[in-house]
Parts: sequence; structure tokens; C-alpha cells
Amino acid sequence: MDTVFRALADPTRREILDALFAEDGQTVTQLAERFGEMTRFGVMKHIAVLEEADLVIALRQGRTKRLYLNPVPIEQVANRWISKYAARFTSALVGLDQHITTTREA
Repeated sequence: MDTVFRALADPTRREILDALFAEDGQTVTQLAERFGEMTRFGVMKHIAVLEEADLVIALRQGRTKRLYLNPVPIEQVANRWISKYAARFTSALVGLDQHITTTREA
């Protein structure tokens, strides 16, 4: 679980996961285009950390490497730290927070 927490601690890696959530199966090049200020090598280092944590699965298709989101470790962390009894209350609080944020932005 430590590798998952370490991987999720970085905002760039969370943004990569968000990008894969929006469109799974992207290539390293597609993901690197999202981070214009970062080199392709830098993005690849972040992807390596995500792969080590099993948050991203890389599959080769010929010369192309496609990346896929693996949400299982995130679910395991959530199950470990949010008991089934507290989940309903935390879900309600998250919903309330999203409602307040949306209301403020409008």
C-alpha cells in the first residue's frame, strides 16, 4: 500500500490517472502532450511509478505502448481506510462538499 500512497502523493501522477480515466488506452506520447512543460522522459518516470504501484497497466501493441488505468489498488486503499460503516457518512460529506463547491462557482 505504501507504493500506492507514494504514487498518489504527486499531483502530476494524479493528473495522469485522471487522463486515463477520461480516455483509457492512451500512449505515452498522448499523455506527454498534456504536460507541455515536462519532457517525455519526465512523464515516463511518473508512469513508471504508477506502474510500480499497479495503478497503470502497460500493454504493447506492436511498437506502441498503451496505458490503462487499474482502479483496484485505489479501491483497496479506500476499503482499508474507510470502513463499510463510515462509507455512507463520508459519501454524504463528499456530496455536500461537491454541492457547495458547485454552488460557489455558479
